[in-house]
Amino acid sequence: MRNLILAVIFLSPAMLCASDDADSDALEPLNRAIFSLNDSLDQMIAEPMARAYSNITPDPVEQGIANVFSNLEELTNAANNGLQGKMGGFVYSTGRFLINSTIGMAGLFDAADKLFEMPKDEPEDFGQTLAVWGVGEGSYVMIPFLGPSSIRDAPSRFVDTFTNPLRYHSNVSLRNSMTGASLLSARAGLLGVDDLVSGDKYVFVRDIYRQRRSYLIKDGAIEDDFGDDDDY
Repeated sequence: MRNLILAVIFLSPAMLCASDDADSDALEPLNRAIFSLNDSLDQMIAEPMARAYSNITPDPVEQGIANVFSNLEELTNAANNGLQGKMGGFVYSTGRFLINSTIGMAGLFDAADKLFEMPKDEPEDFGQTLAVWGVGEGSYVMIPFLGPSSIRDAPSRFVDTFTNPLRYHSNVSLRNSMTGASLLSARAGLLGVDDLVSGDKYVFVRDIYRQRRSYLIKDGAIEDDFGDDDDY
């Protein structure tokens, strides 16, 4: 998987000339095959594990674990806000991280929101930063095990790891365990989402992903064209 992401990074010069065509899915046959694999693995492994985790973990504990990983994401948010020139967002995310890492006991509690009325803002990542810098989206891609992305956004998954403190932990076993717990917590938070899917599941996921990315890149200023696809 690491090699796949690195291979996408080597394509980054071509990203500068990539099309911003929202209908670009030139790799659809391959994407559908990978989507089918991902979906099967999710149903056989990830979803049952997430459901078991959610069933045996008390809600306050589950929320606390999710808060810890959410707090670590604030460093990525801060870095990308800064790279996009949004200094208000940089200060806000940095402030949330400092408050929750101290008063919030390493992020177990969202003290920034509860005590200082600083709710978590929308996430920022390097893919959004590239979009702000004028890099085109390029073709939609489905990455094995990781899910939907694009030629522009795929490298951000690797780049953003440099702002995650877990990357620099010397204990490899603990680092891997924490990463696994993060993925499990994230999947548990998506339980029930399948009930919202209608029509062609591949198209549904692809269009939801694009709508979400457009929303984040434009900071909420988005023209809703969801549902225009005849496949729904």
